Amino acid sequence: MAVVDLAGFIAGLKDHAADHGFHIHDERHFVETYSMRQAFEVDLHPEAACGGPLDLHLSLDVEPRTLMAFEDEIMGLPDDSEPSDDLVVQLIFSWALPPLDNSPDLLVLATELAGIGGPEFPTEVSAVDSFAAVTDGPQRSLAVTARLDVPLATVYRADEATPVCEALDQCRAISEYLLDRAPAWLGEL
Repeated sequence: MAVVDLAGFIAGLKDHAADHGFHIHDERHFVETYSMRQAFEVDLHPEAACGGPLDLHLSLDVEPRTLMAFEDEIMGLPDDSEPSDDLVVQLIFSWALPPLDNSPDLLVLATELAGIGGPEFPTEVSAVDSFAAVTDGPQRSLAVTARLDVPLATVYRADEATPVCEALDQCRAISEYLLDRAPAWLGEL
């Protein structure tokens, strides 16, 4: 039996996301049979974006060596000791918008999102230009990514005061920011 209940952590994360005003639309759990690497994925979005255009994807990729190192640490601890916060798993939050007619200035967008996410929840902004045909103009798709390190000790203790709560508040603020500006970017105004 595993020392850390990752499936329980993801279930709690989904409940917590619902409490923060997100709708959960899909979830997946993958286990690589050769290496036992696990990946959890959750598709969600803010309540205001049920009809689109914003998608939010949450993923947790768990390296088996990290889990085994944490299990070794737990087994070697005296009864009254707490595990360290050194071993972490990374939650990745990815926002995506459909191709934009009026692309924002990426530097300005990255700066504004950095102000929302802060140093504890840094965001990355990227764009991809695609061409359907050589004679067509580019279609720009926008993506925003944020990463959060969650100590396995926090998951092990099943702490309610995880860094995830604050991250979900910041996710909501970033989502609302993107949703407010999406109509202008999509040429709907």
